[in-house]
Amino acid sequence: MSLIGIDLGTTFCAIATLDDRGRPFTVPNRDGEVLTPSAVYLAPDGSAVVGTPALDMALEEPDRVAALIKRRMGLPDYGRPVAGREFRPEALSAVLLKKLAQDAEAQLGPVSGCVITVPAYFDDTRRKATMDAGEIAGLNVIDIIDEPSAAALAYSIQANGGRKPPDGDSQPLAQETILVYDLGGGTFDVTLVKLSRKRFQVLTIEGDVRLGGRDWDERLVNWAAERFTQQCGADPRGDPQSLAHLYSTAERVKRTLSKVEQTSFTASHGGYKFTFPLSRAEFEALTRDLLVRTRLTAQQVLKHTKLTWDQVDKVLMVGGSTHMPACVRMLADLTGKEPDHSLAVSEVVARGAAVHAGIVSANMQSAESGGIRPPLASELADVVENSVNAHSLGVEVRSGADRVNDKLVPKNTQLPASTTRLYSTATNNQTRVRVRILQGEAHQAEACIPVGECWIDGLPANLPKGSPVRVKCGVASNGRIEVTATDETSGRAVTAAIHRPGGLSDDEMARATEWVRGLKVQ
Repeated sequence: MSLIGIDLGTTFCAIATLDDRGRPFTVPNRDGEVLTPSAVYLAPDGSAVVGTPALDMALEEPDRVAALIKRRMGLPDYGRPVAGREFRPEALSAVLLKKLAQDAEAQLGPVSGCVITVPAYFDDTRRKATMDAGEIAGLNVIDIIDEPSAAALAYSIQANGGRKPPDGDSQPLAQETILVYDLGGGTFDVTLVKLSRKRFQVLTIEGDVRLGGRDWDERLVNWAAERFTQQCGADPRGDPQSLAHLYSTAERVKRTLSKVEQTSFTASHGGYKFTFPLSRAEFEALTRDLLVRTRLTAQQVLKHTKLTWDQVDKVLMVGGSTHMPACVRMLADLTGKEPDHSLAVSEVVARGAAVHAGIVSANMQSAESGGIRPPLASELADVVENSVNAHSLGVEVRSGADRVNDKLVPKNTQLPASTTRLYSTATNNQTRVRVRILQGEAHQAEACIPVGECWIDGLPANLPKGSPVRVKCGVASNGRIEVTATDETSGRAVTAAIHRPGGLSDDEMARATEWVRGLKVQ
């Protein structure tokens, strides 16, 4: 049985596992490709098609195709019907995950567990939605890991030539401070990490869950559509099929301009067809502000740690969108270092997830069930991983007439971390206390991300008003939020479950699981 790492990307997905020496490698899909497009086509016969054929069908039947699903994670719906039905993002992501797991099992045999990657800047709601998608797909999700952290793990393995130092060399390999610049199809993260042979420590995280290569595509789409409209008086963006063709062309043009200085953009709609010349310089001017946003984020990371660029040993580029030459030039100009291209930027995240799966499995002492041989399990169990939280964790409290964010665990605190607060019952004979959990840096509660309400149930009967209840709020190593509570009067632990208003209910989980289980996915 095997463990796998899954990079559940906005535009492409990848799977990886470990060889007998603990080195990660990418597992091709059934078509022999290492990347699977993150697109789902729901066919009229009730089956689902995932990957490149689904993208092809988006040009013919866009209303039956779901793409960019990751950008909707944590929201209550996909945003539009697919094949005439409303879906949760978790259910559509589960179809992707089911296909990836099927392809992996076809080559590796049964999969005992997996680690799924998430953007470092995903909040708790999005992280839970990702884990729910894995459960709906029927996977044993043993953990999630931030994408830049996974990339740095994979880099560490490659830099060390595997887990073990060269024969006769018992000294640890040199410590490095690495900036991971991760620009994917739909999200962007910058993470500063400190690496040595047996230790992996995240120092700080910044990011943007609404910035990625798709935004560069959108600029091209709007540029072409406006020129087309000037020529024929009709806007192709108003027709779903024409719009799908525009986006497909925009992505091809963007990739072409990463290789050559000049190309053309052809748009068709309403019986008209026009071709417009486009240079790399024009494209870069059109999207300069997007790149500036990533530069400012990278600068913010260094500002938080109070390091200088001289103290950063390497700049590691991750994500397919870093193929754009402007990214390389910008980072070289900002950091004074040539960015590192030594890893396969679109595969490295999945490989790092596979490494993390091995570490988690080894630490759980599940080598036999997880398919890791005992010597390798022992080697991986020695690796220490430390991460930080991308968002402050707080509780909504009243301050006069205002509702404010009382921060318990500040941003970029080493995980796991927790803080306790003492709350009081508001009335006599109160049997439950409500705590509203927030994520974010704003002072005002309404400006923060609402995680959910934590109802502390099971308080003893006949408690007087003002009875103390100690609440412990924490962030786990994978960024998930945990809450526990103790009734100070009796000293007894009480239930403290977080009720997430935007999350799936048990009934919705069951229905989605049944639908995906019965769905033929190819």
